Amino acid sequence: MIDKLDAIQQRFEEVADLIVLPDAMKDMKKFSALSKEYKDLEKVVTAYKEYKSTISNIDSAKEVLATEKDEDFREMAKAELDELNIKKEEQEAVLKELMIPKDPNDSKNIILEIRAGAGGDEASIFAGDLLRMYQRYCDKMGWKISVIDYSEGTAGGYKEVICEVQGEDVYGKLKFESGVHRVQRVPATEAQGRIHTSAASVAVLPEAEEVDIELNMNDIRKDTFCSSGAGGQSVNTTYSAVRLTHIPTGMVVQCQDERSQIKNFEKALGVLRSRLYEIELQKHNDEIAGQRKSMVGSGDRSDKIRTYNYPQSRVTDHRIGFTVYNLPAVMDGDIADFIENLRIAENAEKMKEGAGI
Repeated sequence: MIDKLDAIQQRFEEVADLIVLPDAMKDMKKFSALSKEYKDLEKVVTAYKEYKSTISNIDSAKEVLATEKDEDFREMAKAELDELNIKKEEQEAVLKELMIPKDPNDSKNIILEIRAGAGGDEASIFAGDLLRMYQRYCDKMGWKISVIDYSEGTAGGYKEVICEVQGEDVYGKLKFESGVHRVQRVPATEAQGRIHTSAASVAVLPEAEEVDIELNMNDIRKDTFCSSGAGGQSVNTTYSAVRLTHIPTGMVVQCQDERSQIKNFEKALGVLRSRLYEIELQKHNDEIAGQRKSMVGSGDRSDKIRTYNYPQSRVTDHRIGFTVYNLPAVMDGDIADFIENLRIAENAEKMKEGAGI
């Protein structure tokens, strides 16, 4: 492990020199990549320096025990050595986790898409409940979440809602949410009091930047229309809403969140770029899947990942068999335990695969 850490520290110093060179400053793509690498390596190097300081203090305490005759000093050295050995083990665990290969998309913002699945009106209502859950979680994290486009359900909730989430390490936290979420409860629309099972799908797309995906604007058709509010009535008499069609793929994206056509165009373009980036990312993940099938991964959006059972106040994540019995708190955005346990499971898989640490 020490050899790898020394190599990481050497690379960190190289990147620190490269990032201030005029050539790097002129090339935005290169500068962005170096800045990200510097930030990632800095965390490891800082932890490694603290670890080396602990090792040095352990050596000093051992030297005192080997040479000191005074019993009081020896007792103090023994106590310090015990504390330092515990600290050393903790720091080693942190370093091993930091050295696990990171998903390069973890630091990105995301496009969050929630769509009602099987279950009719109840599925749309549940999609609205999931949106509220994520909004509350984003509030707790200090992230900004904004709705880009939506299609309301006839009895409430959403047939489809698309949001942008901005903050620190958003994709790294929410990537495990991709997949089918299932709800079991008595719908408000059910007169007989029977429990129904409905579903909604969640897609978490890393927000692609211009350096990730180069779009040919000649491949994009732009249409404008009046934005609409609840019930479909027009809320804006100007053609501020934007619909973009990517001609090569037939992919259609629209945004009606902003009053400005220019801002709606920029947001729609961001969603389109992220969806195209996800296609390329999926190809890459499919290649990796031939070598390794991750239990958690970022999730196939067709996989059933979680069940929300209202009668038992139970929420179960099927990928890791993790269950909690505080459904109201979960629906109020308390999903940190699920995210942390999924992250631990993914890291454990990576370490088993032989990150070679």
